[in-house]
Amino acid sequence: MTRDDVLAAAGRISRWVERTPLIEAQIRGHRLWLKCESLQTGGSFKLRGATNRLLQLNDEERRRGVVAFSSGNHAQGVAIAAKRLGMPATIVMPADAPELKIENTKSHGAEVLLYDRRTEDRVAIAERLAESTGATVVPSFDDPHIVAGQGTVGLELAEQLSISGAGQLSRVVVNCGGGGLAAGIALACPDADVVPIEPDGWDDMLQSLALGSIVPVGKDAPATMCDAIQTPQVSPITFGILAARNARGAAVSDAEVAAAVRWAWHEHGLTVEPGGAASLAAILSEKVAVVPETVIVLSGGNIDPALHARLVA
Repeated sequence: MTRDDVLAAAGRISRWVERTPLIEAQIRGHRLWLKCESLQTGGSFKLRGATNRLLQLNDEERRRGVVAFSSGNHAQGVAIAAKRLGMPATIVMPADAPELKIENTKSHGAEVLLYDRRTEDRVAIAERLAESTGATVVPSFDDPHIVAGQGTVGLELAEQLSISGAGQLSRVVVNCGGGGLAAGIALACPDADVVPIEPDGWDDMLQSLALGSIVPVGKDAPATMCDAIQTPQVSPITFGILAARNARGAAVSDAEVAAAVRWAWHEHGLTVEPGGAASLAAILSEKVAVVPETVIVLSGGNIDPALHARLVA
């Protein structure tokens, strides 16, 4: 994959996605920037990759529909894109996914099939469904078209930073589950330092990059409120792109994430879900340093209202 794939995706999906705001912020006296994908249609960046993938299906593939697996944000992105393009969609979602994400996915016309993330294999379930129906499987990150679509976030934020009159983009701090967003931004922004952020115990990209080969999340991984980036293993595509860039990440605790959700609300009135705020948590906790023209990607805003109320209180 190359930056040209991201540029092609940008041209393909431009009329289907929102150009989300880039907001100036201050942390400990440092100026930095917030890329608000939490304000994207569907509440996260996932609509970008899903739209890029579905637009490339032929008429027969569209008739047969799509199958995806997701804890919620990719589910909603695929459901929205499928509805717009008039095709059926079935989404395999963990039974412990936030109720808001399950209901939102259903509201866009998708059929939802629940599974136990501790004992069942979501990929196997999706593949069985696809085999029986002829539907196309749309992975959440292990697909070059998905990665290219997510990379349009990077193209946008770099252009917005340039328009603002700021200096050249130097660092992008980005939430990382399977790595599709981080890898796409790395392709889109070849001169910037891309820093993937994961929850404690679910930092398989961090460990994989340090060891030079893919390692899965441990069987005893702790519970995390960051359901949006709770991915058991990264893919060769995303790992390969980030490894080629010598990317290095960080891991954050639930307490640090909660503080970031609170900060986003009190400082900027932004509703950000835990998995969308891990990047901000890494900066607030000083696990990642602020350098001139640092951009933090707030990747999602789909949080249960009651949980949000508790976190920001």
